Amino acid sequence: MIRTIISSNLILKVTLRPHLKPNLMGVFSFLKNAGAKIFGRDNDEAAVKAAAAKSAAEAQASAQAAEMLERQRGVLLRGVVDSTGIPIENLDLTVNQDAVTIYGQVMEQPHKEKIILALGNVTGICTVDDRVTVVNPEPEADFYEVKSGDSLSKIAKKFYGNAMAYPEIFEANKPMLKDVNKIYPGQMLRIPKK
Repeated sequence: MIRTIISSNLILKVTLRPHLKPNLMGVFSFLKNAGAKIFGRDNDEAAVKAAAAKSAAEAQASAQAAEMLERQRGVLLRGVVDSTGIPIENLDLTVNQDAVTIYGQVMEQPHKEKIILALGNVTGICTVDDRVTVVNPEPEADFYEVKSGDSLSKIAKKFYGNAMAYPEIFEANKPMLKDVNKIYPGQMLRIPKK
C-alpha cells in the first residue's frame, strides 16, 4: 500500500507493508523565530545571503563561510541532542539553512519525539526532517503548538478533559521543560495519548 503525504511544498510517498510494523518518519514544521537562541546573532543568514551577492571570488569565499556556518550549527544542534540525555545510536545531523535532518536509532518512540522537539524548538530552525528509527515502536504522541495565554493545565484540559493532568504533559516534555510555568508561544510540546 502506498500512502501519499502532502505538506505545503513537500510530497512524500510512503510504502506500507502490512506484515511489517510501520515506523513512519516525516518532516515536522516549527516556528523559525521561536525557541532557544543557540546560534548567536539572528542566525547570520542575512549576512551570508548578502555576501553571496558579491563578485565570483567573494561568492566562493561566501559559500565556504556558509558551509562553515552550517557545520557550526550542526555542532550546536548536536549539543542540543546530547543535552537531552537520550541515548541515540548512529546520530547524524545535516543542516541546510533553517532545516535540520536527523538520522539515528532510539529505543522508544517518546525518545524520538523529544529529540525532534528539542531540535525544532531552537530559534532559526523551522523544519526537522525525521529519519530516526525506533527499535520498540509505540503509538505516536500528538504535537501541540503553545499559544499566547496557554498554560500546561489549559493544554491538559483541552487534550485530557482534566486540568490537573498537566504533570503528564510536563513529564512527557522533560528535559526540554524544566519548569511547569515556563512555556512560550510557538513552542511545540508532546502530548502523549491516554
